[in-house]
Amino acid sequence: MWEKLRSIWTVPDVRKKILFTLGMLFVFRILAHINVPLTAAEQKNLANLFSGSGSNSGVGQLLGLLDVFSGGSLQSFSIVAFSVYPYITATIVMQLLQPIIPALQNLSMQGESGRLKFSQITRIIAVPLAFLQALGQCALFQQQGVLTNFSLFNPQYALQTLAILMSLVTGTMILVWLGELITEKGIGNGISIIILANILSNLPNYSHQIYVAATTGGSSSIVSIGALLIVGVIAIVGIVYIYLGQRRVPVQYPTKRNVGRGMLVGSAQTTYIPMQINSAGMIPLIFASSMLLFPTVIVKYLTSSNTTWLKNGALWVSQWVINTNTWWYWVIDFLLVVAFTYFYAYVMWQQQNIPETLQKQGAFIPGYRPGEPTSRYLTNILNRVTLAGALFLGVLTILPFLVQTGSSQPISAAALLIAVGVVLDTIRQLESQMVMRNYSGFLS
Repeated sequence: MWEKLRSIWTVPDVRKKILFTLGMLFVFRILAHINVPLTAAEQKNLANLFSGSGSNSGVGQLLGLLDVFSGGSLQSFSIVAFSVYPYITATIVMQLLQPIIPALQNLSMQGESGRLKFSQITRIIAVPLAFLQALGQCALFQQQGVLTNFSLFNPQYALQTLAILMSLVTGTMILVWLGELITEKGIGNGISIIILANILSNLPNYSHQIYVAATTGGSSSIVSIGALLIVGVIAIVGIVYIYLGQRRVPVQYPTKRNVGRGMLVGSAQTTYIPMQINSAGMIPLIFASSMLLFPTVIVKYLTSSNTTWLKNGALWVSQWVINTNTWWYWVIDFLLVVAFTYFYAYVMWQQQNIPETLQKQGAFIPGYRPGEPTSRYLTNILNRVTLAGALFLGVLTILPFLVQTGSSQPISAAALLIAVGVVLDTIRQLESQMVMRNYSGFLS
């Protein structure tokens, strides 16, 4: 391992890319410590909101989900509090709209120029999404007493409010720019690298939670922490196995070559279609969590309603439907993850349109005629491999409920999945960089 690292460091251009990536991450962490000014009372209310104490438990969980992508910047209310989350949302929206809007579908078929236009549209959509998220987040903070002078319609506070909103939007777009610089001049996918840096920046906080639970809870807490670490290692191994797992479907491409006096002899070149077990990635986790946590914000507003039946209904929903301490909440979360995994896998499969592409190229799967028989065969395989990936993501989702340390739930399914996936992708890129320079691979 150390010899591999040394060989990577001795290649000048690879070394420059690694140093450039680290430099961009250093700039990002500096931005993460530039906070929106708050008074002492507002800072206290912000800490109580994220601690989830009292009636703020549901809102605290919702903010904790978003805080995964911000590395604690949302909890400190930094100018990069939303990290690249609006850009990720814009990317998901564009992927879902691509099979619906013919113009977007045509862009995907125009090669590199189409990809650049598609990325430009995604960045443009990310700006209003970031503004709307900033507006909603600040409105929630205002209701919880975190922001006391926030109002776009009050001339006394309008300029200060607009400055806060524009700072949050600008911080998000700066991170998107840094991510694209890392992709172009550094190592790995820049947006994913920034999210990984956010997750790793939370490790000291997670370690502190485990240490406090071990020192204050006695022998039972030590046993539970040991079980937590074992389950965490098993989860990481499972993520690697599922992430790399694929079903390879053989495909034959007919070719022709000249023999003798212009005679053509046919032959076949065999390759395969790699069908990933987890082709949806972390997207189903985000969709399912958003579906369950979005009502938390609505319920929070309705509990302060003057209408008795609305207030009582909101209290009942918060206690019996969206209460994370009940087992049926996690059963619903499990089912939603499985459903969204199938949904997103089918959306991505329809965009690739592999059966039609094979038919146009004259390729075929041995034993199946091109066209509808090939489409049915590949769809059946997609159903089977997606089932394994969906069940795994569902089990990964309910790990925070199954494994707890005290009153905290330090294991985050999305965080584990993102971290392992980004590390594997980065290692693959390092391997390709070394192979191009006639060096052995990083893992070989």
